[in-house]
Amino acid sequence: MLRNNNVVARIFQRQIQTPPPGTSVHCARRFYENLVPSFTIYDVECPDHSFRKFTDDGQYLISFSRNHQDLIVYRPTWLSYSYKQEDCHLPSRAKRFDSFFTQLYCVPLASSNEVICKDFFLYVITNQFGLFATSTAQIHDAPAIGGAIQGVPSIERITFHLLRLEDGVILDEKVFRNDFINLAHNMGVFLYDDLLAVVSLRYQTIYILQIRESGNLVDVRAIGAFCREDDELFLNSNSQAMADRSKLHQSSGNHVDNGVHSNQLNSDNSFLCGIKQRLLSFIFQGIWSEETDKFQRVQCLKKKFYFHFQDYVDLIIWKITLEQVQFLDRHHLLIKFGSVDGGVSRSADHHASFFAVYNMETTEIVAFYQNSADELYLLFEQFCDHFYAMSRNSSYMNFISSHSNNIHALEQLRSIKYKASSLSQFVKKMLTSLPFSCQSLSPSPYFDQSLFRYDEKLISATDRHRPSTDHPIKFISRRQPHTLKFKIKPGPEAGSLDGRTKKVSSFLFHPFLPLALSIQQTLFLQPSVNIHFRG
Repeated sequence: MLRNNNVVARIFQRQIQTPPPGTSVHCARRFYENLVPSFTIYDVECPDHSFRKFTDDGQYLISFSRNHQDLIVYRPTWLSYSYKQEDCHLPSRAKRFDSFFTQLYCVPLASSNEVICKDFFLYVITNQFGLFATSTAQIHDAPAIGGAIQGVPSIERITFHLLRLEDGVILDEKVFRNDFINLAHNMGVFLYDDLLAVVSLRYQTIYILQIRESGNLVDVRAIGAFCREDDELFLNSNSQAMADRSKLHQSSGNHVDNGVHSNQLNSDNSFLCGIKQRLLSFIFQGIWSEETDKFQRVQCLKKKFYFHFQDYVDLIIWKITLEQVQFLDRHHLLIKFGSVDGGVSRSADHHASFFAVYNMETTEIVAFYQNSADELYLLFEQFCDHFYAMSRNSSYMNFISSHSNNIHALEQLRSIKYKASSLSQFVKKMLTSLPFSCQSLSPSPYFDQSLFRYDEKLISATDRHRPSTDHPIKFISRRQPHTLKFKIKPGPEAGSLDGRTKKVSSFLFHPFLPLALSIQQTLFLQPSVNIHFRG
């Protein structure tokens, strides 16, 4: 039965009816069908900043200066003017940026030779901390020294800054030197509750840090060359014992070689890194248990393990994400392995890759998949929300639409699947999004696919630039398929004078208010900022 869309009728219905258990929030979100950003201020007068995003609790708007040296934080307020729908002429004062946002502070973050990474920002919602990054320029032809991977660029200095967003005080900093961390769209860093995982592509190490309530970044463990805290001590002590035995044997034979053998034991280290050892052990044990017959087991190991042994050894870590596995525990990592070329190139989708689930406590690999595995795709399709690993303290992030919690998103995914010419290529394409980038989705109810339908080629909950057109983006009601609820139009009201110029747009939606910013960027021109709100 089609219910009345009137807000008063909805409120009355809420008073006399109790929603089914577990659906109270979803029922409350239906009010957003009536509370939409129906009015737009075009080319608003605003500071020349690079606007990043709203925090997940809606308390702050993060922006950076154009020279990427300063952090500017705003508090969203609300328009103090009203108008009637038939006469929506606002005074000039209301069309200014400071009618909607109040600047709290401006903090210099970057030093003279560093710049702020404008695509990186993570928010610790429990303490209202913000994590930012600054870095020096990339060195693309840096020599691979000190255990670095050949072909991976180097950055002389990468600094993570932990700020208290309430007053802009810098609480702590963490510096990585002569390393490479993929900071674009938070790809190389993942935050889960108070745990922070940082991936060093250059040295193939996963650093686990903890963000304390006091505002300190504390080292917890490093996973890569060693998996346990005492691995390095154990190997060094054994290496020293072997060297001592070698010297004793040489002296007993009255042979002196000036310590050449001893130096070889220390310098010519043939051990694989710890996490690679765990991976090879898991693959070996899996193939070993497939066959019970000894002869068939040997043949199977030859074909599936030893033949591909060097390929497994050559794999490098691309990126990681923390995974919620079964009990929503915080001890598992989803690690993506691939070739060096795939790890640093933009066309990484065409390279073979593998996924491994790693338990940090037991230091074991518990699952391993190729990027064309049907089993992993089924898990991705049915339990997509588990891969996002949302913080338990972020209530807004629990209602982001995905094909595992929304029938409309699932139908859209299956439609793409049925139209695909090759199922294997479709699976690979879908799994390229794993591991998901941290905090890359907007929790705005206007992206709820059970409420609204829109063109995902032009706008979506994902934090990415989109191609811009001169036509407004329509948000259609799901319950009434032919009813237009509101429109979002980036750029000037009259449209672009030159339709051939390439333009891109980004959209910043408030997590719960009917408020959004659209920023249209054109090459060599000043960005055009529009504010969309409910008048």
